Amino acid sequence: MVNKVTTGAVIGLNAYKVSVETDVLNSLPAFSIVGLPDTAINEARDRVRSAIKNSGFTFPSRKVVINLAPADLKKEGSNFDLPIAIGLLTEEEVLTEDKIKDYAFLGELSLDGSLRGVTGVLPLILGLKEAGIKNIFVPQINATEAALAGDVNIFGAKYLADVVNHFGETSLKPTVVNINDYLEEASTQDYIYDFKDVKGQQKAKRALEISAAGGHNMLMTGSPGSGKTLMAKCFPSILPPLELSEALELTKIYSISGLLAPEEPLMTKRPFRAVHHTASANGIIGGGANPKPGEITLAHRGVLFLDEIAEFPRNVLEVLRQPLEDGEITISRTKHSIKYPAKFMLLGAMNPCPCGYLGDKEKQCTCSEFQINRYQSRLSGPLLDRIDLHIEVPRLTAEELMNTQPCTETSADIRKRVVKARKIQAERYKNDGILTNSELTAKLIKKYCQLDKASAEILKTASVKYHLSGRRYDRILKLARTIADLEGSKDIKQNHVMQALQYRITKQSN
Repeated sequence: MVNKVTTGAVIGLNAYKVSVETDVLNSLPAFSIVGLPDTAINEARDRVRSAIKNSGFTFPSRKVVINLAPADLKKEGSNFDLPIAIGLLTEEEVLTEDKIKDYAFLGELSLDGSLRGVTGVLPLILGLKEAGIKNIFVPQINATEAALAGDVNIFGAKYLADVVNHFGETSLKPTVVNINDYLEEASTQDYIYDFKDVKGQQKAKRALEISAAGGHNMLMTGSPGSGKTLMAKCFPSILPPLELSEALELTKIYSISGLLAPEEPLMTKRPFRAVHHTASANGIIGGGANPKPGEITLAHRGVLFLDEIAEFPRNVLEVLRQPLEDGEITISRTKHSIKYPAKFMLLGAMNPCPCGYLGDKEKQCTCSEFQINRYQSRLSGPLLDRIDLHIEVPRLTAEELMNTQPCTETSADIRKRVVKARKIQAERYKNDGILTNSELTAKLIKKYCQLDKASAEILKTASVKYHLSGRRYDRILKLARTIADLEGSKDIKQNHVMQALQYRITKQSN
């Protein structure tokens, strides 16, 4: 008799219900798995056999056929071990199909019958929840993460025998989690780097505050040792805390990528991904035969920091253009395409020339005009067009270097203003499906970025003088909207537009 056990499979960030069908035939002993399994699933044959025997149960001595339905859906991962074992134990009448029909099972089996943790648990649980499954078994190490889904009975088990005994006399208790406890704990976290330790650079600090408040992209240009990397490392300390929806979305991404620590089942910090300039295009945007999230998706709702951005290959930088505009990346393969979110803040740092001292007041540049132009052209016009704030970071003066007094304004002080501005945006866009000013569409810009006559005239003059593109014009309006929010102003005023222009106009604009 064929019996069915429920489990799930993940494609992209979405999970689908999978039925593990088990049949034992009167034939010579054999074990076959069909239904587009990957190598990890095919190897489950030996793991499941040893786990069942070492748990004190009998493995079928006839031919076993396992079908993973639907058969046209690619299956991968080791989370199919437990449902396969449950199906075989049902065939051996250790369990009955009536008892397990309302349950789903996820987990990898060790040879001794213990359950090992698997990746992608939260999206799997959410997918099964949408399919109407309310009772799910997972490895004990994944139980807290699984319970974040809410309104589902999550049973964490350490051994295969624990799962079997649950349907006997020793029932397991569901895992209960309070998500708010994790979010409250994150709000009191300390940061290694703080802006109080950054000497001088008031203009750059102000620009970073605006970037954090509105979710804007930013590029810092300056001589070596001027503090660009240090300020980038301080940047996470002024970012606002994650909203619950953002935390759950990030947790799904990091769970699928295998980067979620068991002791931190919920992502509570905005990601800060510092990528080396040797990274490949696939490493940045994601990919592979079975596409996985890249750095831009791992930086979702956080920061992608490219230090020495001009040292990145041109083709690697160009792949950022579409995600920066759309906030998502679609990876297409022969059999399917996967869409990953990529709403990140791009933070770049670079020298003005190969030697690094172009425009420096203390040290003379040794580069030729050709070398300078070739170096700066590594960042194309279309890419620079998508960067909202362009800041020159000058070398510190001797007085600033010798100053031993910490800055009176800490990251916590700046963060309070950023959080206040973000709350204003959240309230304004509560019915528009966005969270920050950087996400404003052309339609929403017309609605929320109205200018008075004087401000419009200033922007018009700048448009003519600097030949502003349509994209750059819209981004100046978004930037002005954020500056107004930081000041608590309902309307965009002349000084907000002028300040936005100051940050947005670059040498490439001339």
